[in-house]
Amino acid sequence: MGKNKLKRFTDMETMSCVFQPDRSMIDNDSFPLKGKWHQNYFKNENPVVIELGCGKGEYTVGLGKRYPNKNYIGLDIKGARIWEGANTVREEDLKNIGWVRTRIEFVDSFFAPKEVDEIWLTFSDPQPNKPRKRLSSKLFLDRYRKFLKPEGIIHLKTDNDLLFASTLQEVEEVGGTIETQTWDLYGEMVDNLDLETQDILSIKTHYEGVFSEKGYKIKYCKFKL
Repeated sequence: MGKNKLKRFTDMETMSCVFQPDRSMIDNDSFPLKGKWHQNYFKNENPVVIELGCGKGEYTVGLGKRYPNKNYIGLDIKGARIWEGANTVREEDLKNIGWVRTRIEFVDSFFAPKEVDEIWLTFSDPQPNKPRKRLSSKLFLDRYRKFLKPEGIIHLKTDNDLLFASTLQEVEEVGGTIETQTWDLYGEMVDNLDLETQDILSIKTHYEGVFSEKGYKIKYCKFKL
């Protein structure tokens, strides 16, 4: 492990906005903020929005800065990546953003029923050979149901045709409702969206910028379970 990674891991231990639960908390269902994010961390009753597989946190930070009336939590297992976003939160003293370093398959260990209003899946690994590991597979959608509000929204942005097609199919099979979908977000649809949605979708991750520059069409859908 490089010195820079070690330095970042050590630094994250001092960050009040970063939580790194150990396996015992997951096994014993004892994560201290489960069901208490509003009162014990954010200190408000604003909607909670989570980004799964947040990487460096560009989307989580971008949303948090643009919408201070909502609370944002980024989850990822890559600590050196999370440090990027967490460092921005610390330097700019952003009170409505937090981070959990964990594997996404444990996501339902950190949120209580009806605690989350929205989920973002931004350029998730398409897992071409392991469909059950896709973050929009039935396996994960069933996990999200445990803590997402009944009218909660899930957003997905991707450049990958396989992931997008499988997501639409999985949502239909679990009885969900697709509210918006497009295979070419910036080419055919963005001007037809309401201003708030255009504003939200204008935030781009590092990978989205890279893929867009290479000519890949960006797919987007919004759905409820």
